[in-house]
Amino acid sequence: MPSTSDFKKGMRIALDGDPYAIVSIKTQTPSARGAATLVKTKLRNLRTKQLLAKTFKSGERFEEPDFEIRPCQYLYDEGGETFYFMDDENYEQYGVAFEDIENELGYIRPDDKVRAVFFEGQVIGLELPNTVELEVTETEPAVKGDTVNAVTKAATLETGLEVQVPMFVSPGDRLVIDTRDARYIRRAQ
Repeated sequence: MPSTSDFKKGMRIALDGDPYAIVSIKTQTPSARGAATLVKTKLRNLRTKQLLAKTFKSGERFEEPDFEIRPCQYLYDEGGETFYFMDDENYEQYGVAFEDIENELGYIRPDDKVRAVFFEGQVIGLELPNTVELEVTETEPAVKGDTVNAVTKAATLETGLEVQVPMFVSPGDRLVIDTRDARYIRRAQ
């Protein structure tokens, strides 16, 4: 059973029977003698996607949610409302609502392999790799002389995701993008 000392961003815990992901953590040590250290968190309910601010005493223990993670393949979307995935093991197909995977959609293309997170038999999200390779479809041309400083510009990727990239990036380039914070890392090899 994890305790508050094990908390880190992205960790999943069960709270009142619902699965939550830790969005942010802040530790507060009171100046009064004998007072307990407090751990202030922001949690996202993985079923309802609501954000919850909760404070715990240091050392509290929590249940780990009973997740099942299965490899799957993104197949297609139906009008932007429902997105269909196929289980790699039993070839079963299931639809996932846009709201449940809205943040992950900027990093996946049809036929991409991902890992579906199931809770009580229902898909509640996707686990993405830490980095993905995506192609730049649109960006402003570089301006001569802007290479002296670390100047960036906006680039639209093939999935519609917009990221800040260095000035030398042009349309058609393949980039490695960090899925945790939508950040450019480097050009793909």
